[in-house]
Amino acid sequence: MIPAKLRFIRGKALLGGGLAGIVILAAGSAALPGADSGPAERESADPVASNVSRMIQEGRETFRFDTFGNEAFWGDAFKLHQAIAGGRQGGVGPGVSPRTALAVGLKVDLEALPPSLRADLARGQVDLDDPATTLALLKLNAVVGVTGFFDTGGRIRSMGLQCAFCHSTVDDSFAPGIGRRLDGWPNRDLNVGAIVALAPDLTPVTSLLNVSDAAAREVLRSWGPGKFDALLFLDGKAFRPDGKPAATLIPPAFGLAGVNLGTWTGFGSTTYWNAFVANLEMHGSGRFFDPRLKDEQTFPIAAKAGFDNVNNQPDRITGKLAALHFYQLAIPAPKAPGADDPFHFAAQRGKAVFNGQAKCAQCHVPPLFTEPGFNMHTAEEIGIDDFQARRSPAGQYRTAPLRGLFAHEKGGFYHDGRFPTLRAVVDHYDRVFNTGLTEDQKNDLVAYLRTL
Repeated sequence: MIPAKLRFIRGKALLGGGLAGIVILAAGSAALPGADSGPAERESADPVASNVSRMIQEGRETFRFDTFGNEAFWGDAFKLHQAIAGGRQGGVGPGVSPRTALAVGLKVDLEALPPSLRADLARGQVDLDDPATTLALLKLNAVVGVTGFFDTGGRIRSMGLQCAFCHSTVDDSFAPGIGRRLDGWPNRDLNVGAIVALAPDLTPVTSLLNVSDAAAREVLRSWGPGKFDALLFLDGKAFRPDGKPAATLIPPAFGLAGVNLGTWTGFGSTTYWNAFVANLEMHGSGRFFDPRLKDEQTFPIAAKAGFDNVNNQPDRITGKLAALHFYQLAIPAPKAPGADDPFHFAAQRGKAVFNGQAKCAQCHVPPLFTEPGFNMHTAEEIGIDDFQARRSPAGQYRTAPLRGLFAHEKGGFYHDGRFPTLRAVVDHYDRVFNTGLTEDQKNDLVAYLRTL
């Protein structure tokens, strides 16, 4: 029997500034026995609504705070916490002050700071040049994506990383680098390589890659802000044929609902990449299976290390993948400033160019702005080299979804940031597809892209 009508009940779990999602409930008397109950009771009684709330909460907690046990790698093995603490706090070297941490792109969660500390910061009464202040922030769980583990005496004994380390930033509402969390936004200020290169002991990397300590640190420092080379530990290719670092841009983790493949080169879906990164990049303790990594020609490092079938116990990852995926798919792409301005005539003209002469919509199909289905293309089809594509099993490049482009303009576009601006991307496709756009059309198209 078709229900007489549909009611829309909004989930209550907040996603940044928005709502977690909309649950559609059949409202016929057969579907809802307690038809006379209030809205809150109906929602709590519905298994779908209850599941939405639970999955959002669990997934957000995992995304923001779960290390998956990787403190055994970053702390116990790498001893990165010792470099952060510095010699005066029981570690090694000068330590990492808040000012230094902010300079390499680490972010501070304003809402984790007590009001008294916020007031002291506002008055300039907090020493931002003292590594002890960094440790105090870690004790408050205020450094986005980083967890410090302390002994009973208050000394840091280890540290771990979370998904939010790379895939969250803050809104700078208090000061640059200090503000409210923006989950899913790529941290294009984060210099991952420089941070990892601080570690006193790089033996896990040097042994895996069979390189010297000096060579490993050189590669790490070459990545630069906003980039990470997830494939280095699979194929050992640190540099492109042109001599530039092989690291790629940290991608956004918002606006992924409906998007088939979640990586630059189509390794797999978002949930695949979560398992891949949690096990092989974050070095958590869990299970991971991908027989494609047994290919000694494409993935010599991974094949030798047995990354095709990882079985670490206890498994602290697998049971969290479903809720993590659910949360990521619920993170909406941020709305661009001026997106709803009815007088933004350049963007309105640009939309017509996007859907027409420029041929953008042939691949970036609205409203997903990627292909619904297998969203992959060869390097030849998009007019670029195939170096990065050949590092993946798919051998192709993903059609990146375009929503929220304004939020990740820093660092450039494409997997490696080769196009510094949206105008450079438009010029590239104008040449490749011979679209014949005028200067005004190109400018209008860029204006539209910034509103997506």
